[in-house]
Amino acid sequence: MAEAVNSTEAASPTKPSPDPSRPRLNLDDSKQLALLAAEACDDRKAGDIVLLRVEEISSIADWFVIATGFSDVQVRAIARSVEDKIEEESGGRLPLRKEGQKEGRWVLLDYGEVIVHALTPDERSYYDLESFWGHGEKEVYLGSEQEPPA
Repeated sequence: MAEAVNSTEAASPTKPSPDPSRPRLNLDDSKQLALLAAEACDDRKAGDIVLLRVEEISSIADWFVIATGFSDVQVRAIARSVEDKIEEESGGRLPLRKEGQKEGRWVLLDYGEVIVHALTPDERSYYDLESFWGHGEKEVYLGSEQEPPA
């Protein structure tokens, strides 16, 4: 069953540095890193942001963050937002590997314990990562402007 996750922070894509009043995230905690990536996706208006906990079913990562960008340009912008936010919040952490940025239909950012997938709707439908990894725990990220379901 999918669990809803709601961000309490207002999205601010142009914020130049971390808000000093905001508690620092423990980026050694893979879920906190996944939530930060989801927040960055939300900052660029990504659709259908999902966190999949795969640590118990795979050794490749603890979490997948999957988000839809509605054009190649938006997919690349989502990926840049994730990279910038994680680098900013972590004091310089960069992805171990990046794939797909030139094409922009599916960008993958590998942070070791968290892998971020930003895809166009066609690519997301075709590869259907949620079904392939569907036996992992799924959390729907609601973002900063949505209310969780009652």
